[in-house]
Amino acid sequence: MTGMTSPNQTSVVEFILLGLSSQPKIEIWLFMVFLACYIISLTGNIIIIWISKVDPRLQTPMYFFLNNLSFLDIWYTSCIVPKMLVNFLSSKKTISFKWCIIQMFIHMILGGTECLILLVMAYDRYVAICSPLHYTSIMHSVLCIKMATGSWMIGLINSLIHTVFALHLPFCGPNVINHFFCEVPAVLDLACADASPNKTVIFFCASLMVMIPFFLILITYVYIIVNILKIRSSAGRKKAFSTCASHVIVVCLFYGTIIFMYMRPGQNRILKQDKMATLFYSVVTPMVNPLIYTLRNKDVKGAVKQVIKKNKDLH
Repeated sequence: MTGMTSPNQTSVVEFILLGLSSQPKIEIWLFMVFLACYIISLTGNIIIIWISKVDPRLQTPMYFFLNNLSFLDIWYTSCIVPKMLVNFLSSKKTISFKWCIIQMFIHMILGGTECLILLVMAYDRYVAICSPLHYTSIMHSVLCIKMATGSWMIGLINSLIHTVFALHLPFCGPNVINHFFCEVPAVLDLACADASPNKTVIFFCASLMVMIPFFLILITYVYIIVNILKIRSSAGRKKAFSTCASHVIVVCLFYGTIIFMYMRPGQNRILKQDKMATLFYSVVTPMVNPLIYTLRNKDVKGAVKQVIKKNKDLH
């Protein structure tokens, strides 16, 4: 739907989201699949936050940052999936211009923040393995809060930059977004003016927000591996590797798809690939993160078992 156009004035009042399919039968199946994914994601991340609060053994810097990641992943999926589920069952797959911008803004905050939270978690593992005797004095609560707050603030600033730049573009039609939510590149393609400066800003910010943290994580793990190999006992090396394995898997899943999505030139984009990549880091990764951290973590599994045992004893 569009209104009267005038210079430098946005006239589009709503967008049509094409989504993942236009076939009703397929959309019903997609609805069930993504509803299940959403429930699993919410349940898993809420359990991690809850179990970390009730078990004193899990009130450490590592689980403080894991709580941040779980909280972030809850909102990451909630920013996208509920609207997507509604559209699967609706013939009118629209989103207002205002809510499109809000969705884009929130999604960018969460994506940027997750890049930095994963970097901070890598630093936490570095200190734990490379300076174990000084771990508690280095990773004190004030520093942890500052690093988490800094990650959220930088994510907010990054999102504000993209949103402000996008709002300076005129949108006077067409209003059909070939995506299942308002992702920045898909929205910019509908601008009635040259959006190449915006795409340059996206590439520049992605280089800062994605590639720099990613390379710092790689460097951190080089130091971690070197120090692990210095451990004489095989049991000690195995334990050290196991404490990092979950984080390495999550970093590979998240950064792999983010880099594929935002670090490619615009002319090399294929819409189906973009949708799949976005699904992976926005829906699949938040769902599997709790499974990765709990299935490979004896502390979390032990805490869950203890809570279940206490509830049985009470009844």
